[in-house]
Amino acid sequence: MTKRKRRSSEEGWASPTLAEWGLTGGQQRLLVGVGSVAAVLAAALLLTFLVNAIAGGEPAPTEAPPDTLGKARPDLYQAWPSLKEFAPIADRKADGAPLTAQEVFGVRTLTVGKVSLKRIGGRLDPSCADAVWGAELADLLAKAGCTQALRGLYSTADGAYVAQYTMLNLAGVQGANGLVESLKTLHSGGWVLPLDPVRAGFGGYSESSGQAMGHYAGLVWVARADGAEPREKDDFVMLGLAAREAEKAIYRRVVAVAGLPAVPAQPGADTAQPSEPAPSETTISP
Repeated sequence: MTKRKRRSSEEGWASPTLAEWGLTGGQQRLLVGVGSVAAVLAAALLLTFLVNAIAGGEPAPTEAPPDTLGKARPDLYQAWPSLKEFAPIADRKADGAPLTAQEVFGVRTLTVGKVSLKRIGGRLDPSCADAVWGAELADLLAKAGCTQALRGLYSTADGAYVAQYTMLNLAGVQGANGLVESLKTLHSGGWVLPLDPVRAGFGGYSESSGQAMGHYAGLVWVARADGAEPREKDDFVMLGLAAREAEKAIYRRVVAVAGLPAVPAQPGADTAQPSEPAPSETTISP
């Protein structure tokens, strides 16, 4: 019986292709072994990813913050802290009744001197994050205990100027002061959203200011309707003062909490406001 010649280990790992590359049988075996180990490691890694995905062991990657380019924001911003006159409402615990759209924007026309602003619309958002853009600003409002954001949009009779007033209901005066102060730099990366981007998108030049009033913060935003920079005849200061007439709602709250007597009307003064249907609690139409 003829014994079969036993193949050597070199022949067992022979590969024509690898041989053409000049690799001996031992070198080929080593290469295949390394490849097998790599394949096992790759399979193990894939299995680990699958298990983590099913079990939730690996947190999902966070999305990048949205691009702030093109977002409407003021070119100029000023801020003032709360005055001592607002001390009775420094904490929301002393002034717990929620604001209403009618309370803040119920007056149809706001007038200071020769400047008159007619209300275009108003809105109350119970979620302050829905009224602003910018993650940092939304986070700041959440930390300050913001529970309401009210926005009112106004225009002059000739349509040449627009103004938006925003009232934010915060937990306390510290948060209100901190907010208006932080917006000195934060306004370039986060601001309130235009109430009606079609009528007033604030896409051009605009100016703004922030005023803390106890646990409230009021933001005024004014601009030319055409978005151009102000000219010599454009009085943005008076526009801002006219828009701040909406803050009389906060003055009335100070009186209600502190129990101060209301200022009597002067003889012959016409204090009546134009009659209009009562708006809803969340929106006001022209």
